[in-house]
Amino acid sequence: MIAVEFREVSKAYHHQLVLQNVSFSIKAGTFAVIFGPPGCGKSVLLRLITGLEKPSSGRILLRGVDVTGVSPGERNIGYVPQAFALYPHYSVRDNVAYPLALMGVARTEIDSSVRRVAEMLHIDHLLDKKPHQLSGGEKQRVAIARGIVKQTEIYVLDDPLTGLDFKLREQLFDDLKQLQQSLQATFIYTTSDPIEALMLADQAAIVDSGQVVETGPLEQLYWEPLHVRTMELLAFPKANLLSGTLFVRSDQLWCQTDLFTFPARIDPAVGAIDEARPVQVAVRPQHITFGVTEPDGLLTCRAQVMLWEDLGGEVIVHLDVQGTRLVTVVSHDGDRLLGDETITIGIAPTAIVLFEPDTGRRIGQGVGM
Repeated sequence: MIAVEFREVSKAYHHQLVLQNVSFSIKAGTFAVIFGPPGCGKSVLLRLITGLEKPSSGRILLRGVDVTGVSPGERNIGYVPQAFALYPHYSVRDNVAYPLALMGVARTEIDSSVRRVAEMLHIDHLLDKKPHQLSGGEKQRVAIARGIVKQTEIYVLDDPLTGLDFKLREQLFDDLKQLQQSLQATFIYTTSDPIEALMLADQAAIVDSGQVVETGPLEQLYWEPLHVRTMELLAFPKANLLSGTLFVRSDQLWCQTDLFTFPARIDPAVGAIDEARPVQVAVRPQHITFGVTEPDGLLTCRAQVMLWEDLGGEVIVHLDVQGTRLVTVVSHDGDRLLGDETITIGIAPTAIVLFEPDTGRRIGQGVGM
């Protein structure tokens, strides 16, 4: 069953288009993430789902019913905004209960619902406190509890963990996943953080510049991206992008970049390569082998170490390869190299993905040598 569906939805403010012909659907009972860079239109999509905004054109369906003109109160959706927005003079109990009180729910039912979500989010011991007595993480849990206290099938969460340090966010990742599974509801969550998307999503919609680039199961989007922006954004650090050229030599298709040349294959739908054709080459940082001693089927080149970024368990290494900047990730199990030191890096051809420069769509990949 489909919980939410957008059909050719566009949204403009004062003739400025912020969403353009958006069409995608979200399966019921999944943890869906709408992911993209800041300002791409993620929050607008959520506001359209809740009814806080109306589309300039197109239709929005909830549970198979067209709700394009339906008011927010009639849509029966739980909403967790980006800001805490807690009432300072209310207790935690009354903050969480507020949406139910507005609906005129009986007090006994309100108390039961508040206790239920408070236990789920481990804030039942805070119910009599005021917001100023809470930590940032506790305030965020209260805000989430208030958004989900209304029993429904669809909850939307607008980047709810922004501003929290990573340790707090990491604790809440597991809580949110368990919460979604225990409620057996559809969670729709926005974020600009690829780590959040990778840790939370069952399915995802990649949004960029007001358009949905690609949708599907998160694992499929990560390992088999159909668009260069998906591969570039859904990674930490971002994927390395190079310019290349496809050509045929001795009946074999090859791809040449400034750093290396490797055999390739392309989607048959692309057609025959009769002459040199430009292509965009993408490699994830995790697929660059650091300090290669034996080539063993890898494309190798010498690289100069420019910068180390220590993340504790792993290190992001910035490299200069003949004037081209690359980024790789290595485990934190050795001594740092000094700046200006050179090492050999290696890339398996099969880890290289090829995209069309103009459209960004995937057209092929490297093959083993």
